[in-house]
Amino acid sequence: MSQQDLLTPWRDVMVELVRDDQPDLSMRQWALLLTVYLTPGPHTVRRLSEDLEVPKPAISRALDALSIHGFVKRERDQGDRRVVLVRKTAEGSQFIDRFAAAVDASERSADLGYY
Repeated sequence: MSQQDLLTPWRDVMVELVRDDQPDLSMRQWALLLTVYLTPGPHTVRRLSEDLEVPKPAISRALDALSIHGFVKRERDQGDRRVVLVRKTAEGSQFIDRFAAAVDASERSADLGYY
């Protein structure tokens, strides 16, 4: 499979998100968001840092941005107040649903040979 075959569907998804006036997320923010939504929790700052092999301060900065968009929320664990839990939100679920639909549409176009 050529580089164009591999990357054109991704480009199409990114273009659709830009046209749809979606937030511009960094690669780190995307990786963090998809990890929270696609892997089993509970998600903590520490565990996300370990899973992504990224320092905790970088995770916190990415979570700040994702929280501003309403895609995740942070809560203190009631059992251990030192632990910060990262939770999904309705807004984040809708954003992920739109992203998944864009990926699906792009893959369908690729399967039909539109590239």
